[in-house]
Amino acid sequence: MPDDEPLVRWDWIGDHLGYLGGLTLDHAVMSLVPVLIGLLLALPLGLVCARFPRLYQPLAVVFNTLYALPALAVFMLLLPYTGPGNLSTVMIPLTFYALALLLPTTVEGIRSTPESVRQAAVALGYGPWRRLAAVELPSSVPYLVAGLRVAAVSSISMAAIGALIGRGALGYLFIDGFQRTFTTPILAGIVLVVALALLVDLVLVLARRVLAPWAIREQGAAL
Repeated sequence: MPDDEPLVRWDWIGDHLGYLGGLTLDHAVMSLVPVLIGLLLALPLGLVCARFPRLYQPLAVVFNTLYALPALAVFMLLLPYTGPGNLSTVMIPLTFYALALLLPTTVEGIRSTPESVRQAAVALGYGPWRRLAAVELPSSVPYLVAGLRVAAVSSISMAAIGALIGRGALGYLFIDGFQRTFTTPILAGIVLVVALALLVDLVLVLARRVLAPWAIREQGAAL
């Protein structure tokens, strides 16, 4: 970077607002859709693991092992099958990472329903599916949201690495800035990634307040 080059060129940002907005939207889709898919997979798997505890530990070991794999290495392994620039090259690993984070919180959430509450639901004539929908899943909402917050922020962060294999949305800004020794896109990318993570986290916190207001009251009473 030249000595007279400012740390941030606001004129560059003003001229590229549409470009930055498009990258942010692409980044949100690429990082959050895997979290949603991970949640849809974690719910039935968590239910099975809660009902059959012996299955939980082997599955947890498998998904924890997958989560420990470096994201870039997994992207590289998928390249021969999905191709560079393919959205699935990034989204498939992110889905498994999200599942690894959401499975434990799903199991804990389903197990959190007191046995006395389950027995009361049975006494009222609730069948297994109705009890799950009306009692067990609502009581697991705080656990699910906690897992979603971690999974979403983690996915938003890791999605930027995809730029190294041709699909990285906001990650392009880091590569562009590094290649041109130009700090403005790098700083813009950092701000946008952090802002997206904070926005998603805020939405999830508000969703928890709407879906499980009793959990907020219990937390306040405990304090």
